[in-house]
Amino acid sequence: MKSVLAIISIIVIAGFLAACGDSEQKSNLAKEPINNQEETSQEESNQLGEESETSDPSKVNPIEQHPNFEPFDGKIDHIHGLGYAGNQNAIFFATHDGIKVYSNGSWHKTKTENNDYMGFNAVEQGFFTSGHPGKDSGLPNPFGVLKSFDNGETLESLGLLGETDFHLLGVGYKSNVIYALPPNNNSKMKAGELYVSENLAETWERVEAENLGGNLFLFAAHPTNSSLVAIAGEQGIYFSKDKGQSFELITEGMQGTTVFFDQENLWYGGFDGNPKLIKKSLKDGSEIEMQLPELKNDAVMYLAQNPQNPLEAVFSSFNGDIFISTDGASSWKQLVKSGALQ
Repeated sequence: MKSVLAIISIIVIAGFLAACGDSEQKSNLAKEPINNQEETSQEESNQLGEESETSDPSKVNPIEQHPNFEPFDGKIDHIHGLGYAGNQNAIFFATHDGIKVYSNGSWHKTKTENNDYMGFNAVEQGFFTSGHPGKDSGLPNPFGVLKSFDNGETLESLGLLGETDFHLLGVGYKSNVIYALPPNNNSKMKAGELYVSENLAETWERVEAENLGGNLFLFAAHPTNSSLVAIAGEQGIYFSKDKGQSFELITEGMQGTTVFFDQENLWYGGFDGNPKLIKKSLKDGSEIEMQLPELKNDAVMYLAQNPQNPLEAVFSSFNGDIFISTDGASSWKQLVKSGALQ
């Protein structure tokens, strides 16, 4: 069992290293924390742009008609997050070279800001992210914390520009409460400590994170209840009911690979020699093992459910496959195989 878990742990770590390799080499991350980060310069404000009038999801054009998107028929490499950003029946995939979107059976990509997005979280009005700038971006490197409420056309800094690339972010879909674990010291945080912000990263509160293990991979925050957070790690799935002050390891004998909250359930994935996907009731703690398509030496990596249609769910795997279900995870259709569109 230990050898099997070690194999999938290597897959998790290798995926992160491969995704970030090129960006880390060109990073201009400061050796010491940057001071006076509270004030964003006028130059940075110009680079970031102003939030557009389309911040209301109901006013955003369909993706296929949006001026910042064009048809996409390439390969999807290094997915760093996915979800129904903007609550508009379109699935956003954050990759190392920009946003890809699956909408109404077709694929599109962003024309601008084709960045290496990390720590991507879809929310009701858009998405939150970290990462590194692409070749067409004037943003500092790394991003700190950014948000976009206009499908990624403009990006607004919420702080820590040029200081930290957050791989571990969890954001409530409706609450916008942010959980973060920085990999390095910055002007507001210490490396390896867990923080929460309830005011769009204006201030951060360090939380104790008692019983939380190491080698963590993915965060998830409940869409409305800011006290609930889950984390997938090498030792399994950690669950907190007290805003990250303490955690319980709710699995045994498996590597944790994914976590996701809907309003009533915690979905989590793992690997114990075989891939697992479990739906755990937040009301009574009961669990249902969900049906998965055939995954050879693979596991569920990122998962999301359509907030407008609970029967629709999507996941990506460590080997670059993407599957969608429209019947409550009873059956799955493959959209991408090893990065190639199907």
